[in-house]
Amino acid sequence: MYTDLLVKIKNAQAVKGDAVKAAYSVMDKAILDVLEKKNFIGAFQVMGRIPKKVFEINLKYKQGEGVVHGVNILSKPSRHLYVGYQDIRAVKQGFGLLVVSTSKGIMDGQAAKKLKLGGEMLFEIW
Repeated sequence: MYTDLLVKIKNAQAVKGDAVKAAYSVMDKAILDVLEKKNFIGAFQVMGRIPKKVFEINLKYKQGEGVVHGVNILSKPSRHLYVGYQDIRAVKQGFGLLVVSTSKGIMDGQAAKKLKLGGEMLFEIW
């Protein structure tokens, strides 16, 4: 699940790791695509075959510090938070990123707002 993926990335950057491995899922791949496009992680690749497919994610640093400073998981299995496109706001005054699951796929909040799509708010990252 994406919560495990995000915590692994945040913790690996806290101890200055070069790369981290995480279990493969289609949803995690879509989330990693968004994070790579918005420069929160370096490149990632899928390794292995079907029963034991994993991601190898290269972490990104800026001036010796990890790019990911914090993660706020908004939707959980026990509580799903939905938002209309009018209510999508900037995270950390534009320095963060909101990831939304829409009917057109997983995308960042600004792209969803531009396409006038609402959906389930997954997490914020800064």
